[in-house]
Amino acid sequence: MKKIIIYITLVLLVLALDRISKTIILNILDDVGRVDIYINSFFSLFLVWNKGIGFGLFSFDQNYIYNGITLFILTINLIIIYLIYKEKDPKTYFLAIILGGSCGNLFDRYYYSAVPDFIDLNYNGYHWFIFNVADIFITLGIICLILAEFLNYEKQNDKK
Repeated sequence: MKKIIIYITLVLLVLALDRISKTIILNILDDVGRVDIYINSFFSLFLVWNKGIGFGLFSFDQNYIYNGITLFILTINLIIIYLIYKEKDPKTYFLAIILGGSCGNLFDRYYYSAVPDFIDLNYNGYHWFIFNVADIFITLGIICLILAEFLNYEKQNDKK
């Protein structure tokens, strides 16, 4: 029961950080009509509405494709919940972080019919995909899962 509370807290913490950041950006949008804030030569805030998946990939205007992607994301979230419930491994914390970010973006897909992305990183005029706080947590969770698998693989090879 204690672990379930920790998982729920972790998911809700990631979801809250995502919602707070998006609310701030959308409030700026309401005040000035657009969000295009230059912070420094590497970092700026520029609001775009993403109808695809992470980092704007697979964006389509057709509703049936958008709904299909949303259904796919919901299915992945259910699989993650199942894995968190079934596994007794520390990697489940990374799954909870991914789930929190995914729930944040899923909320936006339902509520706004698009996900607000606003973090713009660039170097010498070369821009990375514009993303949001949920995307950061999803990416960090995936990277940590991959690293944990590598470490686990190394430990298993050392035992042989």
